[in-house]
Amino acid sequence: QVQLVDSGGGLVQAGRSLRLACVASGFTFSVHNMGWFRQAPGKEREFVGRINWSGSLKVYAESMQGRFTISRDNSKNTVYLQMNSLKPEDAAVYYCAASAAWTTDSYDYIDWGQGTKVTVSA
Repeated sequence: QVQLVDSGGGLVQAGRSLRLACVASGFTFSVHNMGWFRQAPGKEREFVGRINWSGSLKVYAESMQGRFTISRDNSKNTVYLQMNSLKPEDAAVYYCAASAAWTTDSYDYIDWGQGTKVTVSA
């Protein structure tokens, strides 16, 4: 069955970096677009960024632009989220998701990871 496993979260000081990973199985990863979303306590799920099937196209939310980088390795069925210059407001549970569509709308992502928690201390 389809499975997305998120990892790499943890506690980090503000200004430092983390790299999240999402390993996919059970579907043809290399033809799917991938997105990263996050949800902080008491807040709605928020779009972070997305990458197309080949890795040639990337889109980021404005607040993450320049700090976050999405990449993928189709040979490893893995998508990454490199987060630099982390801020306390970046603390959230981060989720990867797969979509056949090229979209920012979370409703178009049909498969989701379990999430990985990122905590940023001031």
